[in-house]
Amino acid sequence: MQKIKKGNLKIDSKLVEFIEKEVIPGTDIDPNKFWSKFDDIVHNLSIINKKLLKERLEIQKKIDAWHVSKKDTDFNNDEYLTFLKSINYLVEEKGDFKISTSNVDEEIKSIAGPQLVVPVDNARYALNAANARWGSLYDALYGTDVIEGERDSAYNPKRGDKVIKYVRNFLDKAFIIKDAKWTEIEKIKITDDQLNLEINNKKYFLKDKNQFVGYNGNKESPSSILLKNNNLHIDIIINPDHLIGKVDKANISDVIIESAISTIVDNEDSVTAVDGEDKIRCYRNWLGIMKGDLKTEMEKNGKKFTRELKPDREYTNPNGVKFKLHGRALLLNRNVGHLMTNPAIILKDGSEIPEGIMDAFFSTMCALHDFKNKKNSRTGSVYIVKPKMHGPDEASFTNDLFEKVEETLNLKKYTIKVGIMDEERRTTVNLKECIRKVKERIVFINTGFLDRTGDEMHTSFEAGPMIFKGDMKKSAWLNTYEDWNVDTGLSCGFSGVAQIGKGMWAMPDRMSDMMKQKIVHPNSGANCAWVPSPTAATLHSIHYHEVNVFKKQIEIKKRQKAKLDKILEIPTADRPNWSVEEINKELENNAQGILGYVVRWIDQGVGCSKVPDINNIGLMEDRATLRISSQHMANWLYHGVCTQDQVMDVMKKMARIVDKQNDSSEKSNYKKMSDDFENSIAFKAACDLVFKGKEQPSGYTEPLLHQRRLEKKSTIN
Repeated sequence: MQKIKKGNLKIDSKLVEFIEKEVIPGTDIDPNKFWSKFDDIVHNLSIINKKLLKERLEIQKKIDAWHVSKKDTDFNNDEYLTFLKSINYLVEEKGDFKISTSNVDEEIKSIAGPQLVVPVDNARYALNAANARWGSLYDALYGTDVIEGERDSAYNPKRGDKVIKYVRNFLDKAFIIKDAKWTEIEKIKITDDQLNLEINNKKYFLKDKNQFVGYNGNKESPSSILLKNNNLHIDIIINPDHLIGKVDKANISDVIIESAISTIVDNEDSVTAVDGEDKIRCYRNWLGIMKGDLKTEMEKNGKKFTRELKPDREYTNPNGVKFKLHGRALLLNRNVGHLMTNPAIILKDGSEIPEGIMDAFFSTMCALHDFKNKKNSRTGSVYIVKPKMHGPDEASFTNDLFEKVEETLNLKKYTIKVGIMDEERRTTVNLKECIRKVKERIVFINTGFLDRTGDEMHTSFEAGPMIFKGDMKKSAWLNTYEDWNVDTGLSCGFSGVAQIGKGMWAMPDRMSDMMKQKIVHPNSGANCAWVPSPTAATLHSIHYHEVNVFKKQIEIKKRQKAKLDKILEIPTADRPNWSVEEINKELENNAQGILGYVVRWIDQGVGCSKVPDINNIGLMEDRATLRISSQHMANWLYHGVCTQDQVMDVMKKMARIVDKQNDSSEKSNYKKMSDDFENSIAFKAACDLVFKGKEQPSGYTEPLLHQRRLEKKSTIN
């Protein structure tokens, strides 16, 4: 990379060119003044960043030493609690308070619904996610296993009938017709500014007439009817000339449902950005969305077309007044956490810039363009989700960073809103105090089972061998953690102001299971929950029609708050007496996920993909899933549950299986690991994650992955 000197910084020349020629034009930023301020701020904040990371390491060493000193004694929870307070791992919880975030978009504060997560480095995926605000319920059901039976390439009327029946049953629950069912309706029209639903020329009405909020076409034969329930819209499309509409009793051809209310555009766990070239690709896609001009050329079924951002949706209300609904999901940008650095910018001491600082400046600078066109936020806010923070001091540092960005870019204080990802143990146990540090700008907290479990294992690595990975979901700490997050958010005044989120559904092909299980998230009081695809968002949105989350939050506020001591229960196995077969099966399951993900990350630069597990079930894998699997194997290896030779044999066995799973004409660029284990950078990376797992900071996978990806890129370039 060629570097350009800007003050005390040496910056990738292509990054400078991108910022000065693509990002800054159209803003009021003076490039020279910006680089000068950026130079000073980066050097000052980098010192604090390094100090915080050093504190993480020192605290972890103290926890390790404490567990080693207590290995021959029974665990005492009170003694453990006192110890954690003595090392400032657990800080004093102060008085109650309410967050005071202002200028928050309605998608954050008053609409509960699905939240997509999408890698920003893929323009097609990013556009799909932004456009996933509205989805066809007919298509989502027809193309997934929610509807039983085979899915033919040609339209199958019998399957279609099942879809229509499913949707009519949904409508009967969400939009009740007084004395009638949706399956009976023969004619839909509007008279006297209200919705008339006719059966045998007799008029029927919605039980709640206020649910009818708009239409398209003319009143006698509207082309669509807009209904609203729990702040969510559905658009019933009426088209007698359509394949489905012409055989439908009421000529309904589709039901378009408001789906992904918000989307996290991800710079972190789901991308492979290891240098300036990669970061520019991420920033450029984000810039395109903020400007509203991101496009990508596509080909599907032999036809070429251009994908771009969808326009707003237009309707007429019952009184004849025209209005619009936003056509796209509200986008939040997940920046990188405090740990990683990037060689795109070199500081005066020769070290790399903390990537999270770089992300904060450049993602916000790109978002300046949205203030003019309001393609995303209509309140003039920039939403940044901050992952992998450890405790209140790190939350405070993020607050200071955002304030410096606002000052540099001449933005009003608290323009940048923050989301705290509650995925590290020190943040969980101090969540209230973390929120206090950003109470004027916070809009989001969530729980993340995978990263949180990875940190749980690494923090208590010396305590003993961990229970089976599948048993973690039944452990006391995890269930208490899920409740604790909601309880804390509600006590701090999140309801009606900010999002409380829940984690990802990782099986995109198992939508039937998702529809049975994921309703637990709105029932838990969470007003958003992660889904892996637009289709999943469309289906999951049904749950938010079934559950009024804001009413549920009122109920939850009355319950007794989750107990801290339960969160601190360490998930170690009391007396591991597992058979070799059980141990190997667990090792193989972990190794499968690690290798299947890492080989794509290292060799192809794919940061998020559907990876077949040991049973050939496709799982959405990212660095969070990688962290838990690698830490689990490293923990068992350290405590003698398995041997190094045993683990290596498993790694090689599973590498051969992964190679076979990827052996197809569609993946002709795939390079087998098993052809040359010694020289496969991907295989060595996967092994590093396990054999060097204990020594990795907080058990994170990024340092090793970045090192090996850069090594791989050097062989390509």
